[in-house]
Amino acid sequence: MTLAEEFKSRNFSIYGQWTGVLCIILCFALGIANIFHPTFVIAFSIVCLVSSFLIIFIEIPLLLRICPTSPKFDAFIRKIETNYMRAGFYAVLGAVQWISIWPQATSLIVCAIFLTLAAVFYALAGFKGQAFQGSKTLGGQGVAQMII
Repeated sequence: MTLAEEFKSRNFSIYGQWTGVLCIILCFALGIANIFHPTFVIAFSIVCLVSSFLIIFIEIPLLLRICPTSPKFDAFIRKIETNYMRAGFYAVLGAVQWISIWPQATSLIVCAIFLTLAAVFYALAGFKGQAFQGSKTLGGQGVAQMII
């Protein structure tokens, strides 16, 4: 299945996964950009940076095979496999970034918007009864097992 066919499948979990990949880039870049802020926003930018590293392991399962990680970390990441768990995970991360507006409105609001959008996509996939379908481009559906 090509990338275009994946998007045409109307499976919201694929939309959520690709939005999650966009969140990786945004959270990393904007977390670094706001870490030098002179206010309380520094704490939220650190959370944003940490969340980018968590999301990269959740959305790109191939990295769990390649990168040396602890068994506890692997178990935590594997718990977030269903659409509802991913929706909840992204909703929590998005809520934290929405709270970051309280001290001062910064560019972290972009992270909050896209994290919330990923949560909505995964929740829609769960509500519609769609099984989680990982993108083959990102190492889903047997690609990670072929490495072993």
